[in-house]
Amino acid sequence: MELSWRRLLIFSAAARLIMILFGEWEDANLEVKYTDVDYLVFTDAARLVTLGRSPYERYTYRYSPLLAWILVPNVLLHPLWGKLFFSAADLLVGHQIRSLLLLRGISDHVAVLCAATWLFNPFTVTIATRGNCDALAAALILQVLLGLLQGNIISSAFWFGIVVHFRVYPIIYSLPFVLYLFHTYPLRNNTSLGASSLTNSLRNNTSRGASSPPKSSIPDTAKASALSRILKGLTLPVEFAVVSGGTFVLVTALCWRLYGDQFLNESLLYHASRSDHRHNFSAYFYAIYLMTNQGAPSVTSRILSFLPQLLLQSTFSLKFFQDLPFCLFVQTFAFVAFNKVITSQYFVWFLFLLPLILPFTSLRLTKYGGACLLLWLAGQSYWLWWAYNLEFGGLSCMLPLWVAGIMFLAANVAILACLIRSHTFTSFLPYAASAHKKVN
Repeated sequence: MELSWRRLLIFSAAARLIMILFGEWEDANLEVKYTDVDYLVFTDAARLVTLGRSPYERYTYRYSPLLAWILVPNVLLHPLWGKLFFSAADLLVGHQIRSLLLLRGISDHVAVLCAATWLFNPFTVTIATRGNCDALAAALILQVLLGLLQGNIISSAFWFGIVVHFRVYPIIYSLPFVLYLFHTYPLRNNTSLGASSLTNSLRNNTSRGASSPPKSSIPDTAKASALSRILKGLTLPVEFAVVSGGTFVLVTALCWRLYGDQFLNESLLYHASRSDHRHNFSAYFYAIYLMTNQGAPSVTSRILSFLPQLLLQSTFSLKFFQDLPFCLFVQTFAFVAFNKVITSQYFVWFLFLLPLILPFTSLRLTKYGGACLLLWLAGQSYWLWWAYNLEFGGLSCMLPLWVAGIMFLAANVAILACLIRSHTFTSFLPYAASAHKKVN
């Protein structure tokens, strides 16, 4: 199977190289360009860096300076450097998917098949070869998961700090990571935390002899023991928070020192307050469009639009944190579905996590799985049909387009509910995967 995996990587690399070369031909010969407009922005920003200037002098560059630095070879070597680099990150994601599944006790055959759903997904192949950088963020997030599964807390925390600086949205994973690390203490030390440890302490103290100690001393001892274990359980979360937070602050401070407030406004604050009035998949876009001439959105409207996100992210984090890949998937799926701005590239944010949950779902393409896929594609297609009529047909159809966005949101909610119901909960805690391997 190892040879087959190598062949799979070679074929997927060849497919990406072919698409990059085809994109060059399309850009040179057709009116509709293959290369993502953002890739041109990245390259312009990298060119400014080579001249010793700020990448933020390029209008609409709203990313970390790290991206412009990475793409300096676009200017010094060849314009295709970035596409090749992002495609390599795309292949790395496939490798990481297989590695994570193997560590969780999944057979190599199934792990390879799941990785292939990413490597040969025409959507993700196109996104990377057009020059989109989201595959790089995906690789960083999967590296965090690999480190957590292998017990490399410092490494995971470092990469988490980097990826939050790089793309901001992974900050939503902070709560499940902290909860997960808190609950790794019992497995690492063969003990328990919280209320259960308090109960066990009471039982042990009362069963040591016929003469019971004074009533007041039992709860004091038990409480002290439970508190001690809880404090020890906080060691890993605090370690993760300090390293990841410190990494984020140091990298951000360095960029701020180099490029000033413009860096903060464009790469961080912009994404926190972004509201795009141009048509997109979001159900919020029409309301934002209608309010464009009314100044900044009110505090009430901002709170109302943020409330669903807060409730969903908190609920999923508390409910599913022990099964980290699934938790991150449902978090991201919901985050994208309820976001104020949704473009096709945002789908990459959860698609790379989908192969990690496939072995643990009862959905099959021949039944409800296929229905979910068709529903998702149909929702997009219906919206795209109205968007085409608006952009190229010259029709005034903002209201039908908004209705299509609401229907797409409803489809996403239905799909998410179906995925949750069909998922088999599988703990991601350390040694759980090893124990599962021994059983099988």
